[in-house]
Amino acid sequence: MNADSFGSEMELESDLEERGFGGVRITDEVLAFTRNIRMHPETSLDFSIDEEEDLDVTSVVGGNNETDRLALLEFKAKITNDPLQVMSSWNDSIQFCQWRGVTCGRRRQRVTMLNLHSSKLVGSLSPHVGNLSFLKGLTLQNNSFHNEIPPEIGRLHKLNFLYLNNNTLSGKIPTSISGCTNLKYIVVSRNLLNGEIPATLGTLSKLRFASFESNNLIGNIPPSLGNLSSLEVFGTHSNNLSGSIPTSFGQLTRLTFFGVSLNMLSGRIPPSIFNLSSLKTFDVGSNQIQQHLPSDIGITLPNIKILSIIFNQFTGPIPISISNATNLEVLQLTGNKLRGRVPCLEKLNRVSIFVLGSNELGNGGANDLNFLCSLTNATFLFALGINVNNFGGELPKCIVNFSTTLTILNLDNNKISGNIPIGIGNLTNLERLEMWNNKLSGYIPFEIGKLHKLQFLALSYNNFFGNMPSSLGNLTLLIKLYFNDNNLQGNIPLSLGKCQNVNTLNLANNNLSGTVSSLLSILSFSPIGLDLSGNKFTGFIPMAVGNLKNLEILDISENMLFGEVPTSLGSCVKLEVLNMRRNFFQGVIPSSLESLRGLEILDLSNNNLSGNIPRYLESFKFLKLLNLSYNHFEGEVPAKGVFKNTSATSIKGNIELCGGMPMFKLPICKYNKSKKRQLTHSLKIIISVLSGLFGVTLVISLLLLFSFKRKRRESTLNNSQNFLLNVSYQSLLKATNAFSSTNLIGVGSFGSVYRGVFNQDRHIVAVKVLNLLDRGASKSFIAECDALRNIRHRNLVKVLTACSSVDYQGHDFKALVYEFMSNGNLDEWLHTIARTNEALEEQRNLNILQRLNIAIDVANALEYLHHYCHTPIVHCDLKPSNVLLDDEMIGHVGDFGLAKFLLKASQDCFTNQSSSIGLRGTIGYAPPEYGMGNEVSIYGDIYSYGILLLEMFTGKRPTDNIFKDNLNLHDFVKGALPEQVINIVDPIILWEREDVETRTNDTHIQNQIGTPKIQECLILIFGIGVSCSMESPRERMNIYDVVAQLHLIREKLLGTRIRRERLQITGTEGQ
Repeated sequence: MNADSFGSEMELESDLEERGFGGVRITDEVLAFTRNIRMHPETSLDFSIDEEEDLDVTSVVGGNNETDRLALLEFKAKITNDPLQVMSSWNDSIQFCQWRGVTCGRRRQRVTMLNLHSSKLVGSLSPHVGNLSFLKGLTLQNNSFHNEIPPEIGRLHKLNFLYLNNNTLSGKIPTSISGCTNLKYIVVSRNLLNGEIPATLGTLSKLRFASFESNNLIGNIPPSLGNLSSLEVFGTHSNNLSGSIPTSFGQLTRLTFFGVSLNMLSGRIPPSIFNLSSLKTFDVGSNQIQQHLPSDIGITLPNIKILSIIFNQFTGPIPISISNATNLEVLQLTGNKLRGRVPCLEKLNRVSIFVLGSNELGNGGANDLNFLCSLTNATFLFALGINVNNFGGELPKCIVNFSTTLTILNLDNNKISGNIPIGIGNLTNLERLEMWNNKLSGYIPFEIGKLHKLQFLALSYNNFFGNMPSSLGNLTLLIKLYFNDNNLQGNIPLSLGKCQNVNTLNLANNNLSGTVSSLLSILSFSPIGLDLSGNKFTGFIPMAVGNLKNLEILDISENMLFGEVPTSLGSCVKLEVLNMRRNFFQGVIPSSLESLRGLEILDLSNNNLSGNIPRYLESFKFLKLLNLSYNHFEGEVPAKGVFKNTSATSIKGNIELCGGMPMFKLPICKYNKSKKRQLTHSLKIIISVLSGLFGVTLVISLLLLFSFKRKRRESTLNNSQNFLLNVSYQSLLKATNAFSSTNLIGVGSFGSVYRGVFNQDRHIVAVKVLNLLDRGASKSFIAECDALRNIRHRNLVKVLTACSSVDYQGHDFKALVYEFMSNGNLDEWLHTIARTNEALEEQRNLNILQRLNIAIDVANALEYLHHYCHTPIVHCDLKPSNVLLDDEMIGHVGDFGLAKFLLKASQDCFTNQSSSIGLRGTIGYAPPEYGMGNEVSIYGDIYSYGILLLEMFTGKRPTDNIFKDNLNLHDFVKGALPEQVINIVDPIILWEREDVETRTNDTHIQNQIGTPKIQECLILIFGIGVSCSMESPRERMNIYDVVAQLHLIREKLLGTRIRRERLQITGTEGQ
């Protein structure tokens, strides 16, 4: 990213590579699309058993086969987890042919099919499966089988199809599979297999379908596979295969699908493969293949539907014959070195994806884009990308006649001139429109506002002029808007405030005017990136800028702004880039900016700022560029942190500065030594006087102490028991210093919490003041009083008293007084972002044992609330910020503002009863059934606890940005268990573990004793979190079991730590 502006070409290009046709991710998207449609009816899987066995098992009669029964029981024995109880029927109560997933033949009563796909099974494959000698179908896909594929499968001579895809199998593909002489389908994709594809598979003469996609396979594609005369589908997408494509594959006259993308294949494609008229999908994308496309490819491949050669080194022109491939649906040529003109494509009326970006096509001439008009016949066109080429000429008006199915249109990074046609509004399903970095001009048409589904609009680096169209306000789904580097003028339209989903707004380097305060007043969204640099905006920056809590990049440089740097900027704690250079700002750098500890770039140069350079900038460890040049700063330049790197810090043009690093070549700071000596002498006198007074006071205190000792003890006891029984509004006002913001601890669901000190014995408390203007606050007060009135537990926050009164204005006043928790809440310990406003202090981290102890504390509290109160209580809002920590780091559950008492009849309700209470709890922690209006239950708290437990040990909130596209914290953890647990654990835990383990020199002992045991504990903890946060309430763990299991884990962990401490002592003594 350019230090001068986040809207630079480099940044925009990077963003587009992540999201569009300009880079790898669009390739993956199209490949995914390809994989979704690649399997045509002609290559669909044939599950029929065309042998003599009849699959009807409705009339099972006697004669169990003991070999098959024992083999099935051995298979069951290797299953370590069966959450759906699929194998519960696998016992002697019924004949094994009736076991779930088992199919037997009628005559011999032998197992012919084992179908357990998508059953969430966890375990390894038993070698005894090789004893099912009559087996013809083994379908185990979409489970969690691990370890190797047993070689004994090679004994299954009758096997027709083998489906092991979507598991975590590892090791090599057994060569013994060649013994499965009747095999027609082998699918082992999306596992962790390594090694080479066995050449012996070339002997499977009946093989029709072979898929090895998404593994870690190496080596060459075996030429022997060219002998598989029945082969129709061959896929090795996403492996590490090398070498060239075997010439023998040109013999596979029945081949319809050939997909070898995302490997390291090189050389040339055998010409004979382009003569396979049966081919419908040909995908060699993302390899290192070098050659021309055959000139007759559209004739020799008449049935081709998907043709992808993306990201290789193909050269030469696009063959004219490509238009003869009238069945083409996907044509991907992106990322090669193709040159010349694009031929007419009028016969490709079935094409839906046509991308040829990042080539050398076109010559900048007037007729370069004629081929676009031939695509108006493509009635299913979905994505069109011709970006990053040499296309010139005017943008054809015919693009407005593209099919209304068009969703993505990428024309960027060419030499296209002309105007955007007014009819662009016809493309009503367009979601992404990119025309940036061309030579387009004219007005941005008002009709662009008809593209109601548009999410990404990039028109930057052109020559557009005039005003921004007010119709932009109709693009309510817009997420990113790039208009930078044009000649736009006038004010930003007020209608832009309707675009509430915008997270990036780049209007840099235009001639836009108006005040920034008016712009910020219309923003109904909180952008991540806002670039207004290089315009003619005037006025001051309003305090409302502090409301943009999501800001990571703010660039308002090179305008005509004035006034002081607003203190509210300190609230934008996510800021990474703050660029305010070349304006007329004055005053000092506010102290509130100390909270911006994530800053990487800070540029305040060429303004009228004054005062000292803040020393807190020394502690900004992420700061890579600091430019304070050409202002009126004075005093000593700091010498730590970023100031030590003179190439990253610019302070020139400030003539009153002194000191700093020698390379700044500033004068030495001068001090008045006489005044210093005089001051020192005065201080000595003052200290002497104070010391004398202190001594006298101490003597008097000691004399009085003995005589008043008993009275003080009794007074203290009485105060501690009684001073809060009748607390008033006046006393709370005094204790909190008039509810001063300096005493504000936090903001809860319905009010604010303050630190209070009562003068009578300096007793520290926490005072929760209800905001009665908030809907539900009064009910919250009543609920919390009711919940806490008669409950007592060491892991619940103790309420000392309540106050229901009126304030000095006559308004109702309600408050709760709790015991004060000196270590804050759990959320502050788990997430450092919560402490960015604090002064620099030593990092507070929780180690694995502390986290486990707190997890047990919270579980104990829930167990008490659910099962040991006279009437069970559901907390309804369990989350880290509601878990408070005392000075001994013991967890206490608080904030019962949403708590609900349960009647006996509803204690175990699940999801059948409806309620009008509305959503209870906090997004991310509230169980899914609450969102559907179902009645609260203790199982809702269990779900919240499960999410809290996962957050405690992953360090990730359930609302983290990575959790999108149907991925959530529960699935994130579940998908990593058990092998990849080390990849999801909070790095702070790993750092703590490594810090301890590296104190001993015996690496072998560490690996054998320390690490595996800790990983085992983590796996168990994550397992509990996953079980507690299941979507169905019936599948969640009981809190009794949670407490018991966590205690066992703690015992195991403590045992591990004791052994590690002994190793440390031994290692230390041995040094």
